Amino acid sequence: MAAGINHFANAPVYAAIMPPWLPYHLPLIYLSGIFEFVFGALLIPQRTRPAAAWLIVLLLIAIFPANIQMTLNYVRQHNPSLWITLVRLPLQGVLIAWAWYYTRRPASGIGSD
Repeated sequence: MAAGINHFANAPVYAAIMPPWLPYHLPLIYLSGIFEFVFGALLIPQRTRPAAAWLIVLLLIAIFPANIQMTLNYVRQHNPSLWITLVRLPLQGVLIAWAWYYTRRPASGIGSD
């Protein structure tokens, strides 16, 4: 949810990593921020957690081109922090797997979370 809020507080940071082939950069930044916030909030109630997790999986896939663009930008700029973007690319897969884990329906009955 904090990352979603950050899209509004630091939109220029996100604009810098938007792939040039995408239109409407600023609206997309705000829209993805709204999605991150709402999907994060939907993770809190157990009842909506599986649906929220699927939505987060889809969102993480949708924003992956921005992670690639950030890496390409850092390569072109000879940015010394390039290594961070290179670690972030496979980390996206870990985040997707983590979200996917929560797509399972919760167990019902006494003692279930």
